[in-house]
Amino acid sequence: MTDTSGTAGHGRDIDELYQQVIIEHNRHPRNFGALEPHTHRAEGYNPLCGDHLFVSLNIDEQGTIQAVSFEGDGCAISKASASLMTMALKGKKIEEARMLFDEFRRLILKEMDAAREPNHLGKLTVFSGVWKYPSRVKCAILAWHTMKGALDNAKTVSTE
Repeated sequence: MTDTSGTAGHGRDIDELYQQVIIEHNRHPRNFGALEPHTHRAEGYNPLCGDHLFVSLNIDEQGTIQAVSFEGDGCAISKASASLMTMALKGKKIEEARMLFDEFRRLILKEMDAAREPNHLGKLTVFSGVWKYPSRVKCAILAWHTMKGALDNAKTVSTE
């Protein structure tokens, strides 16, 4: 198990874990494919790199996300973020999904230190170093903006 207790190698350990998670979720994305039926759906596009995906949700009458999926083409970071997002959202209420969107956005923009501030991100904290690569931030957030767009009944969202 990787030691992330704050030792001198902490940054390197997080970077290695980040790479491993990205590779795993890019090769074997969770909840990838069409979702039928769905109650909410949006298309997301990052014109800078060409990432293009759809996020579909099936939300019940109580506002609980019963199912969520994504489909489309994107870079490894975009696909891994979408994969982890779908895992994090299943079973959550709409309000919780919006809270996770905000926490994730703050995390990848380095507006939150997940190790020091209370949050609900769990495994998503692996993206805490994305801010070091500004061109990749939009890749990591695309699925999240698309999910939020679906909740807001927007048909298409863009990172620009």
